Amino acid sequence: MTITIDTHAIISAAPASLRAECRDLTPAEFYDRYCDKAGPVKLSEWTPIGARHTGAHCAATIEIADRLRTVTAAGNPVAALTSALYDEGYPVEILAFHQRRTESGAATFIQCEFNGRRGWGAALADDSAESTFRAIIAGINHLGARI
Repeated sequence: MTITIDTHAIISAAPASLRAECRDLTPAEFYDRYCDKAGPVKLSEWTPIGARHTGAHCAATIEIADRLRTVTAAGNPVAALTSALYDEGYPVEILAFHQRRTESGAATFIQCEFNGRRGWGAALADDSAESTFRAIIAGINHLGARI
C-alpha cells in the first residue's frame, strides 16, 4: 500500500516541541526523518475491524527482521504494538503521544525511547489506529533499531 502524505498538513499539526526541532527542515526532509518507514520493522498488512476511525479493533501484520507477527488491538493500539515489539526484543517506551485530525486524515506524532535514544516518529492515515502503528514504527526505525 502506498500512502501519499501532505507534509505541510502533517508539520502544521505537529506538537510545538517537534515543530521547534524540525523548523529548519524542508517538508521532504521532515518526511525522510520522521515519517519514512525504512528499517527492520515494517507494517505489512493493516485491517480495521468494526467502525472506521475508532481504532477500537484492528489487526496488523508487522514484519520484524523478516519474521511476520500479527498484532490485534482492542481499544489501545499503542499498548498492543509496544507489547508485541517488546516480545520481539524491541523494548520501546512511548514518552509523548499527539494525534490530531486533519483534512488528510489522522496525524500521529510519537516521541519514543529505544536503546537509550529518544526521537520522534510521525504518520498520517485515514484510520487513527493505523496512523498510531505507522508513527511508532517510523520512530523505532528512525532511532536505528537493531536486532
